[in-house]
Amino acid sequence: MRRTALLVSAALLTSLLPLAVARAADDPAPVPVDRFEGEVPFANPPAGGIFTWGGDTDDPPTLALSKRDDAPEGDQVLSGTYDISGYGGFTHDFAFAEPAHDWSAHKGIRLWWEGQDNGRKIALELKDGGANGEASELWTTSFTDDFSGWKQIEIPFTDFVYRTDYQPVGGIDHVLGLTQMWGYALTLPVGAPGRFALDGVELYGKADQSLRASVLTDSAVYPVDEGGTATVKVTVATTGSAPIDEPVTVAYETAGGTASPSDYTALKGEVTFPAGTASGTTRTVRVHTLKDKAAAEAAETVPLKLTVTGAKAPAETPQVVIDAHGLPYLNAKLPVRKRVADLLSRMSLAEKAGQMTQAERGAVGTGADITAEDLGSLLSGGGSTPTPNTAEAWARMIDSFQLRARATRFQIPLIYGVDAVHGHNNLVGATVMPHNIGIGATRDPRLAERTGAVTAAEVRATGVPWDFAPCLCVTRDERWGRSYESFGEDPALVESMETVVQGLQGPRDGRELKDDDKVLATAKHFLGDGGTAYGSSTTGSYTIDQGVTTVTRKQLDAVHLAPYRTAVDRGVGTVMPSYSSLDIVGDGLGPVKMHARADMINGVLKGKLGFDGFVISDWNGIDQIPGDYASDVRTSVNAGVDMVMAPYAYKDFRTALVAEVRAGRVSERRIDDAVSRILTQKFRLGLFEKPYADTSGAPGIGSAGHRAVAREAAAASQVLLRNSGGVLPLRTSQKVYVAGSNADDIGNQSGGWTVTWQGSSGDITPGTTILEAMRKNSAALTYSQDASAPTAGHDVGVVVVGETPYAEGVGDVGNGHDLELSAADRAAVDKVCAAMRCAVLIVSGRPQLVGGRLGDIDALVASWLPGTEGDGVADVLYGRRPFTGRLPVTWPRSEAQLPINVGDPTYDPQFPYGWGLTTRTAVPEGGPATLAALATAAGAAERAGAGDRGRALVDKARLIVQRKADGRITAAFAAPFADAEHLLLTGRYAEAVRKLAQAYRAI
Repeated sequence: MRRTALLVSAALLTSLLPLAVARAADDPAPVPVDRFEGEVPFANPPAGGIFTWGGDTDDPPTLALSKRDDAPEGDQVLSGTYDISGYGGFTHDFAFAEPAHDWSAHKGIRLWWEGQDNGRKIALELKDGGANGEASELWTTSFTDDFSGWKQIEIPFTDFVYRTDYQPVGGIDHVLGLTQMWGYALTLPVGAPGRFALDGVELYGKADQSLRASVLTDSAVYPVDEGGTATVKVTVATTGSAPIDEPVTVAYETAGGTASPSDYTALKGEVTFPAGTASGTTRTVRVHTLKDKAAAEAAETVPLKLTVTGAKAPAETPQVVIDAHGLPYLNAKLPVRKRVADLLSRMSLAEKAGQMTQAERGAVGTGADITAEDLGSLLSGGGSTPTPNTAEAWARMIDSFQLRARATRFQIPLIYGVDAVHGHNNLVGATVMPHNIGIGATRDPRLAERTGAVTAAEVRATGVPWDFAPCLCVTRDERWGRSYESFGEDPALVESMETVVQGLQGPRDGRELKDDDKVLATAKHFLGDGGTAYGSSTTGSYTIDQGVTTVTRKQLDAVHLAPYRTAVDRGVGTVMPSYSSLDIVGDGLGPVKMHARADMINGVLKGKLGFDGFVISDWNGIDQIPGDYASDVRTSVNAGVDMVMAPYAYKDFRTALVAEVRAGRVSERRIDDAVSRILTQKFRLGLFEKPYADTSGAPGIGSAGHRAVAREAAAASQVLLRNSGGVLPLRTSQKVYVAGSNADDIGNQSGGWTVTWQGSSGDITPGTTILEAMRKNSAALTYSQDASAPTAGHDVGVVVVGETPYAEGVGDVGNGHDLELSAADRAAVDKVCAAMRCAVLIVSGRPQLVGGRLGDIDALVASWLPGTEGDGVADVLYGRRPFTGRLPVTWPRSEAQLPINVGDPTYDPQFPYGWGLTTRTAVPEGGPATLAALATAAGAAERAGAGDRGRALVDKARLIVQRKADGRITAAFAAPFADAEHLLLTGRYAEAVRKLAQAYRAI
């Protein structure tokens, strides 16, 4: 039966339904939504029906219509099972082609639920307004399964709140209008297998004004200078935006709070909204504060108590806050160390613990807990964005959270952090840079710094002062799902790219951190996350991420610690420990989680290296330490973690930390050290003077100037691995045949950590795909993704293949991923390259195995993950810029070779570390004599400290050697060739040329 017909026949159906609760005589008849008798099919949008969803392939529940003798209504119920690790549930969407439903006449929604008495919460979500069920506002509430057997759950519409952690299309009007409803969804519990049964979803009761009318205030917090006046706007609003039927009165009174009677003029009164008042009408109440004799005071609060008749009262009592004033820490002219010492001396243990706590924005809702828990920090996890996901909405959201911090005693501003790992990648419309693996391929420290500067400017313009980047991991195994977050396999390469720290922060002394285009940087993940052994991970289905790095102390210092030494020297503001474990051969400790390694965090990072910033844990990182939660807290904090990212367990962390200090298991000195480090960075960022977003740089977000930097980086990141017969560069006059899965997909070419944590395929953010960029350069171009279009009549083919997005351990090889091209991509390569001269571009976060196809491919390009600026790829394809990129990691012949890295005793790759052909018009000529002369000149440059000249001489020698190799890469050639690249990066130019000469002789 169609749902429109079903709702029309509500009265008839109601006579068939058992009534668990007697209804009032004037209540409308219950309106069935789902009876699960087969009237609603299992179907996906845009068709109407019930469908499942989840965070990964294992998370969607199973669903079935089951005959049950005990069914509360009819003969069947909707039943299912689930075992959810991420998130999962099911939805009933009404068909897109049908009118939305009007539920505004009813009090709420109810359903029959078969209780399992497991104490777990089930979230119920409504879809309100918008174009259809998948483009609507989401409103949510929950009920608890704390009973056995069937029970009818009644939920009034007034219990639903607007979802702050996720909205599919952005805010529409932030009002549960009920006049355009598109369906509902249930989110099932996470973490343990379960089963459920559901029946008889229906609308019940009569909507009365006290349920559909609300009184709102324009803010929850009103800061004013001492002696100033706070203006509180009181508004009446209704669901459906209809005028109110009956009068609404709001009595107001100043009462309680921390301010004394001499701090403000007592206020008491009433405002009335008469019947017929339009929804959205506002009245104003003014609270006057007074100057007292105290020259210096902490902030004081004056609650404005509101008593509402005829409507729902505000969720919170608005607070007028008399700003702190006259205290030394507020004096911007004092040195930061003195300001920190003064503020720290005034804080309670609970306030200090709050500063050490970081919560997820989606967990704090409108932010009341920021005040209640004295929170020091919030973050947006990957994909955790405001709605709509615009720069303006980001700034408004963060300002609203900062406003909550103004209601605390010392008004310590929040420090808000995001994972802007290749541009402000959570923000739709931001400039998305190549991932770090591509930046490493550029070998251009100045360009790396410029990409960091663009990222910082776009991030700070949305009110965010802190970036969880750069990742300084040294990737040693391409099976790792985070390979693309690394600049490369050589610590010397990673160190050379750390100019990005200055791009983000400015000079080492931090004097520019307060500027509107700089952010605090984070060196992550300390220590050894790129060296975890395949098969060592114990996190879910991960195979390598978050596993164990086993090294000698010498290997640890030379490979994994070296980039952090450089980062500390560059003044990086924060450091994030790794999820992984470190097993140092011979220390007798075995594998120890990095969040627990005091010898590394306190001893090496803060002690030996002299790091003076603060250490922030990774997402729930302390939870992986063996032991109970109290043990996790004291172990991590005593190990040197200063702030703990406890996204949804922030209350538990703060409570546990206070308890551990009071029990003497964490010293107050350790707490003071941690809080001093955090406050220092907040003062350096200028947050005490300017806590709110400075959006003056917002017009630059996604601007032509910023995209030009990303375009240059994309071009410089392209590595030409093979170019038989000079297929590249292309000529604009050629007839070009383009195929492959990644030719026209902005999501695929941007990779993970783009808009959402895992990223996704498709048109997810503004940008230019490789295909779109090629069309601008080609007089005649045919595109056929699967190469099904006729191939005849074309001069050259370009097949763009590679990976789809992933992030972290989700992308580990063996966890649903491998290093092989997909069957469709292999077929496209085979067909196009058999029909014409061809170039194959591999868009991926790590090398892909080409195998026996290499001989059939005329030109091969490692395109990495170039970001949103596909024009940069076209620039090198069509010769507007020469190919100059070099491999940041070794390209293996087979997966059996992994791990394979420069300096290995056995080294026989498909392409060695540092390999990269060029399309410069003049490639140097020469042989052994030329190389000998270059070595001599390089030695002189080295002795003179002429780095630019030394590097240019090595580059010339490399091009000579690559020309002779012409694809004949053997183990005897590859090892010295790769060694030369490492020597170049460590400033040993003469030895680098000599190694290249050795490679030359091996050909």
